[in-house]
Amino acid sequence: MNNSGVLTVISKEFARFFGDKRLVIMTLLLPGALIYVVYSFMGSATQGLFAPDEDRVHVVYSVNLPDSIANMMQSLDIDIIKIEQEGIGEIKEQISQREADLCIVFPPGFDQLVEAYDVRSSLSPAPNIEMYFNSVEPNSFEAYRIMYSLLEVYESSLANKFDVNRDIENADQATAEDFSATIISSLMPMLLMIFLYSGCVGLAPESIAGEKERGTIATLLVTPLKRSQLAAGKILSLAVLSFLSGLVTAVATILSLPNLMGGADDLIDAGIYGATDFFLLAIVILTTILLLVALISIISAFAKTVKEAGTAVMPLMVIVMLVGVTGMIGGSGTREATISYVIPLLSSVQSMSGVFSLDYSVANILLACISNLVYACIGGFALTKMFSSEKIMFTR
Repeated sequence: MNNSGVLTVISKEFARFFGDKRLVIMTLLLPGALIYVVYSFMGSATQGLFAPDEDRVHVVYSVNLPDSIANMMQSLDIDIIKIEQEGIGEIKEQISQREADLCIVFPPGFDQLVEAYDVRSSLSPAPNIEMYFNSVEPNSFEAYRIMYSLLEVYESSLANKFDVNRDIENADQATAEDFSATIISSLMPMLLMIFLYSGCVGLAPESIAGEKERGTIATLLVTPLKRSQLAAGKILSLAVLSFLSGLVTAVATILSLPNLMGGADDLIDAGIYGATDFFLLAIVILTTILLLVALISIISAFAKTVKEAGTAVMPLMVIVMLVGVTGMIGGSGTREATISYVIPLLSSVQSMSGVFSLDYSVANILLACISNLVYACIGGFALTKMFSSEKIMFTR
């Protein structure tokens, strides 16, 4: 194949794209700006959601509260309600329903046990304090933090003569996933898929259906330029532009992550993602872009006008949104079967969820990316065949 013809088509597509300010804004600038603005807004919105109420007096239920701890709690904005051992189950249920803040259970005779305990010679475990709280309820978590800090200081002054929540697996009475799992690993893949789709849908319809509508593609097809060259030039130019769009989206996502997580900085460390995580996220985004462009290009080739192409790709948008929602209700990363990472679009959502939740298999993510590339190549081959069909390309 004469590469000059392919390069001519590519240069023509680049000139058309970068010469159209609307296309540049809709495909490159707008998706990245929307991601940054939306994620930053979400961070600000969730800041109030995950912040404890100001000037709140926390209610703490206590069993066998010793005098030593009671005296220290007097300086805190805490109401102490003493209950019996039989009432623990009811209070734990109230905590899970966000109707109570904290329940602290001391062993009987706590002060005497601590005084008699010898860290160096004792063969039995140190006296243990049990604290039950709800990590997704801001007021409950704040009450837990206050009491844990107070007990930690007191424990240090006694040379570690007691423990807090030793061997207690169900201390956290939360009934939902924490902020990271709920917001980042669940919601962001869906938003990313929508933004990626919106970026891709601005490329293919204009490049293919738009050419048919204006009659320019018919002119190209009757020139000495081989149709295979035209198809290759279109595919390669769309691939390059889609990579550029994906890169902008990836950078916008990376830059907006600290803003998104800033709304819950007490629950999430903004530095939890490393270079490897960002790299894997980037290649997932880029290969997903290629697959979306291939799918939208095939649909656009059947359309007579850009408007018709926009209508024809609507079902694909619905599919993208539905697949994106699976990231909110399904598993991710190492919990999903390997075979699911070869399913188009779903594999991308699972990979994104896995990266954001820091629970992923590199092999599975690479499998998803390779699958995306294979499907994109198949789509490119199909598009080449469509360019060779006069019935399809000359229908106006």
